[in-house]
Amino acid sequence: MSQPNPRVVILKTGSTYPAIKDQFGDFDEWFVRGLSPGLDITVLNTDAGELPGDPADWDGIVVTGSPAMVSDREPWSEKAAEWLAQAVDKAVPLLGVCYGHQLLAHALGGEVGYHPDGRESGTHSVALLESAQYDPLFRGMPGSFDAQLTHKQSVLRLPKDAILLGRNEFEPHQAFRVGKFAWGVQFHPEFSAAIMKAYLGVQAPDLEREGLDSQAMIDSVTSSPDASGLLERFSSLVFENRTS
Repeated sequence: MSQPNPRVVILKTGSTYPAIKDQFGDFDEWFVRGLSPGLDITVLNTDAGELPGDPADWDGIVVTGSPAMVSDREPWSEKAAEWLAQAVDKAVPLLGVCYGHQLLAHALGGEVGYHPDGRESGTHSVALLESAQYDPLFRGMPGSFDAQLTHKQSVLRLPKDAILLGRNEFEPHQAFRVGKFAWGVQFHPEFSAAIMKAYLGVQAPDLEREGLDSQAMIDSVTSSPDASGLLERFSSLVFENRTS
């Protein structure tokens, strides 16, 4: 008898801008599109207090981005952080993105706060470190690749024993792993170029106030297939871990 499809839970930690949601759908839908169709995916609204029981009941966990700020330490976020720490202890494959990346770091004793140089938004290059060559998720990826980014807060200090995997000139902690199977990435593998351009369009008034050229940023957006491929890589890792 064949095994059922691996069970993956998406912890949805907020929603995108209404105009973007109307055009492209919401965070969870972007992840579902990027993950393997062979996964049995459940979405829970973590920002509404939903948590999925014992982490060991799942074959994989994905944590989305959010308009919230980890440093606000809202009760739902702190409860989710405690749950993520349990998931790491139980070695459940876990991928935290943007807010999820920061929440994972916070959950394990790292420090999260506003980046001292402000916002990073648009398409930017991420450089992988030598450590990524031996990493179960990142090995085989190019040493440098384009990725979509939009964040004001960052992981200012990694958790103890975390392995730094990627960075760029602006953001020293673009990707890290803790334990065997828990990753945080500041960039957005679920974003298409069209979604990134839409974000910059919504952010344009704020970007201009911050002294940035919003139209130039929109014009410089490119596709990011290597970054997007991380979701398929994570899917494959979930399958492999379930059968090992």
